[in-house]
Amino acid sequence: MRGTLGCDRSAIRRLELLVQMLGEENIAQNLVSAASLPDVWVRHIADSAQLLTVPRETSSSWLDLGSGAGFPGLVIAALDPGIPVTLVENRARRIAWLRKAADALGLGNVNIAGQRLEVLPTAAAGVISARAFAPLPRLIVLSARFSTSQTTWLLPKGRNVAIELAQMSKSIQTMFHVERSLTDSDAFVLIGRGRIDPDGRTAS
Repeated sequence: MRGTLGCDRSAIRRLELLVQMLGEENIAQNLVSAASLPDVWVRHIADSAQLLTVPRETSSSWLDLGSGAGFPGLVIAALDPGIPVTLVENRARRIAWLRKAADALGLGNVNIAGQRLEVLPTAAAGVISARAFAPLPRLIVLSARFSTSQTTWLLPKGRNVAIELAQMSKSIQTMFHVERSLTDSDAFVLIGRGRIDPDGRTAS
């Protein structure tokens, strides 16, 4: 991945608070695997932050699908308060957690869309991200209407990323490329740029 990631002291303090709150909240609800908490800075914080190293339209809004515990959306918003970030999540306890965390971190750039993606009003997104949201074909179908010719797609995926991409049309396969994750040798980031038609089958 190209690009650099600047991180000032204020951002570090926000992330430290997020890590603290995550550990506390994980006792009440299983936001992330308990086994991942000792390595939270790599497994969740850095894994999310690496998406900011991918070139994109700097002033673009960010749409994070199935935000759950807040990765990558809360990390993106904490690192760059200048990016408007919408977190899409429909589970009540996750919504409450996201609101609590965003308020505690003072993230005025975060909008929490507490509803299913299918009923979210259509709006152009500069970046669409999704971490463990849905298999690629369904993800594309659900989110295509938010894309424009300038949209950057940042989709963390596991080792089956090539199989998922092969299920898509040739035009969409051409639109995306795969880069290895900076934090996990067995993980990848599927990166694309452009608009996908609402049928989820054709890049344009």
